[in-house]
Amino acid sequence: MIIEQIYTGCLSQGAYYIESNGEAAIIDPLRETSPYTTRAEENNATIKYIFETHFHADFVSGHVTLAQKTGAPIVYGPMADPSFDAIIAKDNQEFKIGNVTIIALHTPGHTMESTTYLLKDENGNDHAIFSGDTLFLGDVGRPDLAQKAGEITEEDLAGFLFDSLRNKIMPLADTVLVYPAHGAGSACGKNLSKDTVDTLGNQKNTNYALRANMTKTEFIKEVTDGLLPPPSYFPLNVKMNKEGYDDIADIIKRGTIALDPDMLEALANRTGAIILDVRHQDDFAKGHIPRSIFIGLDGSFAPWVGALIADVEQPIILVTPEGKEEETVIRLSRVGFDNTLGYLKGGFNAWKKAAKEYDTVNTTTASNLSNELDSSTKVYDVRKESEYLSEHMIGAINTPLDFINKYIKDFPSNENFYIHCASGYRSMVAASILKSRGIHNLINVNGGFNAIKDIKIPVSNYVCPSTL
Repeated sequence: MIIEQIYTGCLSQGAYYIESNGEAAIIDPLRETSPYTTRAEENNATIKYIFETHFHADFVSGHVTLAQKTGAPIVYGPMADPSFDAIIAKDNQEFKIGNVTIIALHTPGHTMESTTYLLKDENGNDHAIFSGDTLFLGDVGRPDLAQKAGEITEEDLAGFLFDSLRNKIMPLADTVLVYPAHGAGSACGKNLSKDTVDTLGNQKNTNYALRANMTKTEFIKEVTDGLLPPPSYFPLNVKMNKEGYDDIADIIKRGTIALDPDMLEALANRTGAIILDVRHQDDFAKGHIPRSIFIGLDGSFAPWVGALIADVEQPIILVTPEGKEEETVIRLSRVGFDNTLGYLKGGFNAWKKAAKEYDTVNTTTASNLSNELDSSTKVYDVRKESEYLSEHMIGAINTPLDFINKYIKDFPSNENFYIHCASGYRSMVAASILKSRGIHNLINVNGGFNAIKDIKIPVSNYVCPSTL
């Protein structure tokens, strides 16, 4: 028996390859399917089933394309209603993969169709669960994504999740391994662990939501407390996962059309495309196309695109490091952004060589900020609210990047102000958005809060984030 976790850090997402005696199953595949088909071919195995734990909101799954390429059926749990052919499993229905068995355990709560897959080994012993967004390490799935107005509330879903955990998962042996769909960094939960696999017994001891003496009322309150609004692209990804989508090969072909500077300008003006610059933040600061938006490949690229651009149908033109064009298109497609129109051939250097106008971002060091601080200095912290509450520079104003558009009117229009995040990535994203809105009197603090702390600028007393 082979179990391979194929983890994608940018999305904090785990897909799974399971193989036994020449047959394989894939659980929650990403949109580009070659890692799974290549793995099976190398082992002379046949992909027999494609299991989906639920209709994912934070990424577009590869189930439809993988089924087309392999002929393997897609399997969902009870209450799923996809627009394409699929096996809708009954609760406790068994599926044989070589000498092992996968059992569909209906575990509604995160969504109504959410299903956990229990893997039994060759001897019929419970070996592992693939828990999707039902059970994470350190947390459980948020219960507010599948509400239907006037029918099901997030409190109802939280109650279903409580029952699913207590009746289907917690009775399993402590030695059972837990393989979740996401880890730390995902917007599908609040306090996810950085670990990507654990034993159920350890989760029973450490996961707040699995406390043995916890009442349903307590569970509902704790699970629903402090939930931030989900990113706007989530419902659009669910729609694509339920209804299908274009083959990624077609998306790559359309998105990797080379554009010279004049072609890029004409295309952007004609289509209203966003010019998305994915280079390193330092390169963006030194020079970029006016009004372009920075979201660098080196950070949590796809989730930030989804959170800040929101509309998956928005036309996009790319400025990338040389050789990163296809990778960028693929990573956009993972969260449903399929309308990439091309990229700047020759990168930003080609723009400069064409004598086109370009813009820069004013930056400074934390040391310079310290020297310039006085009672009138405006400093904006674009980290998450929880980071800010945990520890922040005295006098800094919190304007989280996730909701930057909500704070546009709060930034000064005439006097200079400073912005920072933890290390510099998010504040450069914020700087690009502000400049695209005509706010140019900003100064980005290189190194962010980490650098600010190092030079002893006064900060608030530290509070552990888990106690907030």
